[in-house]
Amino acid sequence: MTMPCPEKLKVRARVLGTIREFFDSRGFVEVETPVRIPAPAPEPHIDCPASGEWFLRASPELQMKKLLAAGMPLIYQIGPCFREGERGRRHSPEFTMLEWYRANADYGDIARDMEELVGNVLWNGRGETPPAFARLTVREAYLRWAGWDPFAAWDQDRFDFDMAARIEPNLPAGPVFLADYPAQAASLSRLKAGEPSVAERWELYVDGLELANAFTELTDAAEQRKRFEVARDERRRLGESDYPLDEAFLDALESMPPAGGVALGVDRLAMLAARVENIDEVRVAP
Repeated sequence: MTMPCPEKLKVRARVLGTIREFFDSRGFVEVETPVRIPAPAPEPHIDCPASGEWFLRASPELQMKKLLAAGMPLIYQIGPCFREGERGRRHSPEFTMLEWYRANADYGDIARDMEELVGNVLWNGRGETPPAFARLTVREAYLRWAGWDPFAAWDQDRFDFDMAARIEPNLPAGPVFLADYPAQAASLSRLKAGEPSVAERWELYVDGLELANAFTELTDAAEQRKRFEVARDERRRLGESDYPLDEAFLDALESMPPAGGVALGVDRLAMLAARVENIDEVRVAP
């Protein structure tokens, strides 16, 4: 295991300070939601460690959306999250996530937040001018580098393989939004008006490193239940654990306003700020 460097941990602390200053100055409220939860979102390939009869969260998303439904329009959270079977140079089974949500907003509003936040952390802090954030659609990327259109003929296994093997390695340097995913690849996202095959989702990459995942949030409880059941079927097909549905979350969707939200990997942002290649260099080892 790579040992953390005290100087890199100081960079991480500055990143966290910049994040809090950014959101506090814009009227967001920092919140804390439970780390141990009864029902994670059922997403294929994302496995939460068991904690008794409950689970350690992979994301605070469902709990934060309940706060949106309760009337908190601008919220953010920085805290630990967990995923089984994820270990490598860029992955840790325990990691730190930043999530924020805006009521009456969409993924375009969140992208503007992201450009300003990441610009502050990675470039303004060094006295540099942030570069322009490029934007590429998923369809454009797959036609260019994988040679097929996932919107015309959906194939989950092929989509996932080509994302790792053909799309991500070819993304241009600097910050890039990869936007507008197939509906099948965004179970918590609103679909584009007039384009039911396209989900309002983007991911941000910086120099090829996946950094954040954003949606215009789905607020239709009946549709969300259907999508969760499809995801549960896929998890069963893959031999993964079957998670119960979070009925409190589905009930809260009935009163949740339109919203945009995003999850950002704080450890990876610290890696970029510290200019290191291994996540262990910016985390304290257990």
